[in-house]
Amino acid sequence: MFDLKDQVAVVSGASSGLGQQMALALARQGAKLAILARRIERLEEFKPKLEEAGSPAVFVYQCDVTDTENINRVAESVEKDLSRVDILLNCAGASKDKGVLEMTDEEWDFTIATDETSVFKMTRAFANIMKKNNYGRIINIASMYGLVGNTEIHTVAYHASKGAVVNFTRAVAAELATEGITCNAICPGYFETELTKAVLDTDRFQEFAKTHVPMQRYGKPGELDAAVVFLASKEASYVTGLIMPVDGGYTAV
Repeated sequence: MFDLKDQVAVVSGASSGLGQQMALALARQGAKLAILARRIERLEEFKPKLEEAGSPAVFVYQCDVTDTENINRVAESVEKDLSRVDILLNCAGASKDKGVLEMTDEEWDFTIATDETSVFKMTRAFANIMKKNNYGRIINIASMYGLVGNTEIHTVAYHASKGAVVNFTRAVAAELATEGITCNAICPGYFETELTKAVLDTDRFQEFAKTHVPMQRYGKPGELDAAVVFLASKEASYVTGLIMPVDGGYTAV
């Protein structure tokens, strides 16, 4: 089960963090990969690791997921280079962290464009390719902060954008169900990446994790792999509209 050989997976945000971790998970299952990010030099550095992990083909594309024309050009290139798209992993994102009383219009607009509107633009472009083969697996990376509020970090636009991704996922799942395309979302909890490491390694956060996360720790590299591989697989053919927290129990209490 869960063999992705001959499947073509598009992964945005693959230049760092969770995007790289999940791209590696797909590579280990034998998927061909189209990896996207703004920092193409980081993608070129990452490409050999995906090949070593087991991907039979890795293509690199520079892409700004807030730029409609850029996305559409990349989608055309992916279809030309790889003939099809079976899996879309929407992982790119960034945010400006402030509370509702201090956040500027520019900070709000940046976060919504990067974390919410980009998911719509990517899905529109690549689902149209999937539709031609009546098959697809769309996986959106939301956040547990798309399901709940929090008292630790003031990041209102991030909450709003990820909450929107959650219900966007349900809407797309319902719309595309008859096209052979599933759409599901993963809501990660606290995971160490280059952007979060400095915060997670503090004594204050370690104490916060012990009191607020039932497993009393943040996620380790690889602990999202099973969720991604399952939702990307042919075996998950009757799973759509699922919102899956992978958060050590944070949203369970």
